[in-house]
Amino acid sequence: MKFGLLYELQLPRPWAPDAEYKLVQNALEQIEVADRFGATSAWAVEHHFLEEYAHSSAPEVFLAAASQRTRNIRLGHGIVALPPAMNPTYRVAERIAMLDLVSGGRVEFGTGETSSNAEIEAFHVPREEKRPMWREALEVVARMMVEEPFQGHNGKYIQAPVRNVVPKPLQKPHPPLWVACSQLEMIRVAAKLGIGALTFGFVSPEEARQYTEEYYRIIETECEPVGFSVNANIAFTMFYLCDRDGDKARRIGRDGAGFFFHSFGHHYLFGEHEPGRTSIYDNYRASGGLPAPTAQDGFGTPDEIRSYLKQWEETGVDQILLLAQNGNVPHEAICSSHELFFKEIAPEYHEREEKRQKEKAARLAPAIERALKRKKKVEPPREKTVIRAYGKFGIFSAEPANTK
Repeated sequence: MKFGLLYELQLPRPWAPDAEYKLVQNALEQIEVADRFGATSAWAVEHHFLEEYAHSSAPEVFLAAASQRTRNIRLGHGIVALPPAMNPTYRVAERIAMLDLVSGGRVEFGTGETSSNAEIEAFHVPREEKRPMWREALEVVARMMVEEPFQGHNGKYIQAPVRNVVPKPLQKPHPPLWVACSQLEMIRVAAKLGIGALTFGFVSPEEARQYTEEYYRIIETECEPVGFSVNANIAFTMFYLCDRDGDKARRIGRDGAGFFFHSFGHHYLFGEHEPGRTSIYDNYRASGGLPAPTAQDGFGTPDEIRSYLKQWEETGVDQILLLAQNGNVPHEAICSSHELFFKEIAPEYHEREEKRQKEKAARLAPAIERALKRKKKVEPPREKTVIRAYGKFGIFSAEPANTK
């Protein structure tokens, strides 16, 4: 297995004037520490208006900053919301390519549709249409990063004329494609489209094994790639905090996880939110401040976490995304946890992971070759596209001056 990090950028109330500044700077430092000690990836969500739960509305800016403070860690969008009203498709292709260039080819392009009322209502995205919007935009943005020029698209949700979308990403044909998955149904969709599955639901190792087996069954038998390459990978999310004092890690980590579940539930399941007024953290404390019941966490000493991870390695999953920045978990505890985990636990997996990846690549190569042959080709437009300049700009004009 590989190990990455996931960031929601949580910020419980009350907020000091510089709270968001400290939040972002601390998260960048945490990623820098993780990179120094060998973390595989760092993922940032995209959410809008979800106060306290996620202050990560411009992950492309955050990840660009992270790219300049790190050397090796992969930088993942977990996810870019693809409904065109939220992120115009041309702009997605341009931003992903630019991030890939400034990071030296380290982008993981996670995608999704978003589902909170706060977000889709503000961007006027009909709930019943967000899935097909994501599907159409995913195919189009992949083409924009590859076709030279982009051959245009006239679909239900996207009407885009022929343009050469520049810059192009450093990774060819494009950065690895992923999609956010919270149910088995979406994991099946990911496999059929030949893209990675970012599983943000918290499941047991046994459930993960079943999901992984189904994902790879479809990759090998039914895959028809939406992009120009196949990214056969499945990742699962896990709460974690590592400390020499296991009881301390559990106490701090589970309180942070408790706030995570409560704030998630507030925005997605049961909450009534008054923008700029509701204190989710006060409500969390009023409820008793207890973490939601779950045994699926990685809180403890290195030995305790090592023992827990054995169950996960046997499931065949490709990557675990570690979630430590929750609630009021202190910055120092997160940095210490990253250092301890990636110095003492992760290295044990490196040699086994290299061998596993070689075996996996050899096993999947014939299936991926068959899948890429199934991909439908885009017919170029019948008429040549010529863009004529307007002829005027400020004091400049293409028309000859009148000298009479």
